[in-house]
Amino acid sequence: MNSPDDDPLCLVFIPALVTLLYHAESTLGASLTEAQVLAIRDNANCVVLPSSAVAKLEQERGYPDIVAEQCWPEWQTAREVLFQKAP
Repeated sequence: MNSPDDDPLCLVFIPALVTLLYHAESTLGASLTEAQVLAIRDNANCVVLPSSAVAKLEQERGYPDIVAEQCWPEWQTAREVLFQKAP
């Protein structure tokens, strides 16, 4: 029998946090500050799911979301890709 510890729980943002941040920055027309990113994270809707369900969700979605506890540095990395300038 599996123990609950075998499948730890994870926060899942709905919609994905990276999507919320991308929309906010696109609408603002400027880079979000760390305070703005954290405020968006803190006010976003989320649910708690087992990590196995999160892995399946990310596979279906086609990309992983930002980890809540690492929101600021992960957003800095994601935004470099999302806001790449065309050559």
